[in-house]
Amino acid sequence: MEQISLDLLTRIAAALERLAPPPPNALDLTAADAFVWHPSPAHLAPVRKISRVDIGLLRGVDRQKDILVENTLRFARGLPANNAMLWGARGMGKSSLVKATHAVANQENPGCLALIEIHREDIRTLPDLLNLLRAEKRRCLILCDDLSFEKEDADYKALKSVLDGGIEGRPDNVLFYATSNRRHLMPRDMIENERSTAINPNESIEEKVSLSDRFGLWLGFHNCDQPTFLAMIDGYAADIGLPISPDELHAEAVEWSVTRGARSGRVAWQFIQEMAGRLGVKA
Repeated sequence: MEQISLDLLTRIAAALERLAPPPPNALDLTAADAFVWHPSPAHLAPVRKISRVDIGLLRGVDRQKDILVENTLRFARGLPANNAMLWGARGMGKSSLVKATHAVANQENPGCLALIEIHREDIRTLPDLLNLLRAEKRRCLILCDDLSFEKEDADYKALKSVLDGGIEGRPDNVLFYATSNRRHLMPRDMIENERSTAINPNESIEEKVSLSDRFGLWLGFHNCDQPTFLAMIDGYAADIGLPISPDELHAEAVEWSVTRGARSGRVAWQFIQEMAGRLGVKA
């Protein structure tokens, strides 16, 4: 009977061990130059190849480029730098600029900076990520792409706490960049609704609107004109060697932008993909 009980307990223990989640892998920031944050279970997944374009191909954003590169290089060198919010028109290269700037820093000093992407839906776990990175020596640039908040969304409080620093303060080895289509990270009608229904309108929206004020850098991105759009087209075409005359390329590009109803870096790249496919060129 004792033997039967012991065998049964052994099988139960083995079954429970199989059901238990595996222990988390030790953090290794030297495994790659970029990672994606997954909060459950908490770990950083290495990115073997970063999807990005060369910084020289980003046109029409020269001022934004200069400011962000300078800020990032200061941080990579161990000097003070500001968290940054890149806001404005869709498809004008906000996230592309962050990834390209990361590449510039690592070209200057290989391996100096790790890029970590956190998804919008995981922003409430940002304090957990910072606690994980706090003891690390490698400097880390955290990117949250397309960040915004909707009504009844309290996740902004986690970000606000991080940007303010709290008692512990933001780790010296961490910088936070966000991209957004909204200047104040929330829809205008939400701000107006808060103002119209509150007893004290100014105080009711202060907590939410002031979130964007906690970014030291604000970089605005605006819709581009046709000359800038064609300059983007020319840069991409030269980079991959499209066998087509400039006049023909421009005529096709203008028609493409008209059919899309927009001109932006994203539309330019989509056009180049179309032309490369037509002409049998691998982009």
